[in-house]
Amino acid sequence: MKVINLIQSSQKTIFSFELLPPMKGQNASRLYETIDELIEFNPKYINLTTHRDEIEYRQLENGLLEKRTVRKRPGTVAIAASIQNKYGIPVVPHVVCGGFTKEETENMLIDLNFLDIKNILALRGDGLKSESYFLPEKNGHSHANELVEQIVNLREGKYLDPDLKNKSSLDFCVGVAGYPEKHAEASNPDTDLFFLKQKVEAGAEYIVTQMFFDNKKYYEFVKRCRAAGITVPIIPGIKPLALMNQVTMLPKIFSIDIPEEFASEVRKCKTNDEARQVGTEWAILQAKDLIANNVPCLHIYTYGITDNTRQIAKTIL
Repeated sequence: MKVINLIQSSQKTIFSFELLPPMKGQNASRLYETIDELIEFNPKYINLTTHRDEIEYRQLENGLLEKRTVRKRPGTVAIAASIQNKYGIPVVPHVVCGGFTKEETENMLIDLNFLDIKNILALRGDGLKSESYFLPEKNGHSHANELVEQIVNLREGKYLDPDLKNKSSLDFCVGVAGYPEKHAEASNPDTDLFFLKQKVEAGAEYIVTQMFFDNKKYYEFVKRCRAAGITVPIIPGIKPLALMNQVTMLPKIFSIDIPEEFASEVRKCKTNDEARQVGTEWAILQAKDLIANNVPCLHIYTYGITDNTRQIAKTIL
C-alpha cells in the first residue's frame, strides 16, 4: 500500500520508523531483530536508507596512498524487498542523487517495481566527505526535484530511452525531505521553502521532516508551508537522543537547535545511559504533543537502537 493512502485512510496518527541497512560483510539478522522488537506497535511502514559510494585512502607499505571506492552499506533494494515480504509492511527505500547516474537510478526503480515496492523517499543525499559542496555524478541529478521528476515521469512510461517499445508505467508514491530549521546549505528559510515547493510541484505526495527537538519549529514550518501553497501531508521526524555528546554533535551535523531546557538536563548526566533516558523522556513529550495536534504520522529515526523507541511507543501508542 502507498504511504499517502495509509495517511489518508487513517483517522489517527500512524507510526513509522527508519532503519539503516547492515554494514558490508554483515548479515540482516540484527536488522530483523530490530523490526521484531518494534512490530508489536503496528508500524504502518518502514523507511530504509540508501548509501552512496565513499572514497577512502589506504596507506601502502611504500608510504604511498591507494585510493579506494567503497560502499559500506550495500543491498538496500534486496533488503527492502526482504523486509516487505517477511513482515507484510510497506518499505520505503531512499533513492538518492549523490553517487548515482540517471541510468543507475532508472534501473534501481525498475528493480524496485519488479519487487512490488511502491514507495520511494527521494533525496539529494550528501556529498563526498572530501568535497566542500555537493557534486552530482556525470549524467546524474543535482537536486531532489529533478529526481522526483524522473520518478514521476515513469508513471507515464517516460523512460530515459525514448525508443523503448511496449513501455510499462512504474507508479511510485514519492515522499521528500523537509527542514523545519532549514537545510544547512540554504541561504535562508524562504529559499529553503522555495526549493521544497519545487519538489512538491514535481510530484512529491508527502514531506517527512528532518529531526527537531522543539515542536514549535515544526508547527511554524507547517504554517509557512501552507502559506506558500504546499498542501501535502507533513510528517514530523523525531530522534530520541541516545548519547551525551549528541547534544553538541547533532546541531553541528544537522544544523538544528537544541532547546536549553533539554540541553541543560543532558549536561547533568554522568553516563550515556542517563542521557539516553533523558532523551527518551524528551521524545515522549514531543510525541504526545504532536499526536495531540493530529500530525499524520509519527516517524522515528531509530538508527538501529530500539530500547528508547520501544519506550516511546509503549507510552504513546
